[in-house]
Amino acid sequence: MNDSLKIPRRKLADEVFDRLYRQLLNGDYRPGDVLPSERELMESFGVGRPAIREAMQALERLGLVAIHHGQRPRVVAPSAEGMLAQIELTAMHMLSTEPASLEHLKEARAFFELGMVARAARNIEDKGIARLEDLVEQQRRALNSDIEAFIAADMAFHVTIAETTANPIFIAVSRAMLDWLARFHTSLLHWKGNESITLEEHQRILVALADGDEAAAVREMDLHLTRARTLYLPS
Repeated sequence: MNDSLKIPRRKLADEVFDRLYRQLLNGDYRPGDVLPSERELMESFGVGRPAIREAMQALERLGLVAIHHGQRPRVVAPSAEGMLAQIELTAMHMLSTEPASLEHLKEARAFFELGMVARAARNIEDKGIARLEDLVEQQRRALNSDIEAFIAADMAFHVTIAETTANPIFIAVSRAMLDWLARFHTSLLHWKGNESITLEEHQRILVALADGDEAAAVREMDLHLTRARTLYLPS
């Protein structure tokens, strides 16, 4: 028989992982619960310590459990940010090796942000406006003096707009896309000279949001992102 047609035997660690994973999905262990000790799992599954440890490390890499020396593994509360963190390395690899993927990400970000700013214009509260005003002021103070602080406030401005939705997935996606794109500034020098334009654009977006003018907010964000897309280029 052709060896390529044979079904490979699964490692014991894979079987242990599958059983523990099913138990987590079934709710046998809830976030915050501790899992049985290694010895208890070895006796329950009839396997050795290496299989238990390998399976547990796989669960930890997926962000499903937390392992601390001398303590039993604890089930981690799932989160949107944790979910996206699991694909960060793959995303960076794709963006670094596939030229078209960076353009796709920039397009996805624009599509996402236009939806976010439209929703924010309808729902933003006074505290959201105050937070955006503070970030614009931070950018103004950093203008021509601290480019890194300016960029940090810039990113926070966009995340704050996503936060007005109170949707943790929107917030996590906003942070993730901005973080991934931040890796692809060609250099801080490429940004330098654009700070005053960015500040003006953020101010216009802020005014539209404060006025509750959805059409103006979308228009100003579109203009801002169209110009900003040139700042992200493959390194």
